[in-house]
Amino acid sequence: MAVVIRLSRAGAKKRPFYRLVVADSRFPRDGRFIERVGTYDPKKPKDSPERVKLELERIKHWISKGAQPSDRIKRFLDAAGVLKRETRNNPEKAKPKKKAEEAAAAAAAPAAAPAAEAPAADAPAAS
Repeated sequence: MAVVIRLSRAGAKKRPFYRLVVADSRFPRDGRFIERVGTYDPKKPKDSPERVKLELERIKHWISKGAQPSDRIKRFLDAAGVLKRETRNNPEKAKPKKKAEEAAAAAAAPAAAPAAEAPAADAPAAS
């Protein structure tokens, strides 16, 4: 049984509210869970203490039992100083894709042609 700590959505339409739950990974996102260990309200200001509430003792207990926190939960725990989250780095994602490279090459080609002709046009004026 793979146990995870993740967000379970609650709240009305357009008014998200999440519960931090410990659940079996096979259970649905908003379905059955083992224990509720906190809340997250994304509508509150970022500096509000009510935005993220964590039961740190229970979270530490479940992590010691082998529960895997989701990426968002790792961010919360890193901010609380409980767990160190490694920074992500994917330099391949920032590279332009094939279509963008073709567009950049097409834009660079006409710009290079007038630049090459410009010094030739200035030469007769200088003589």
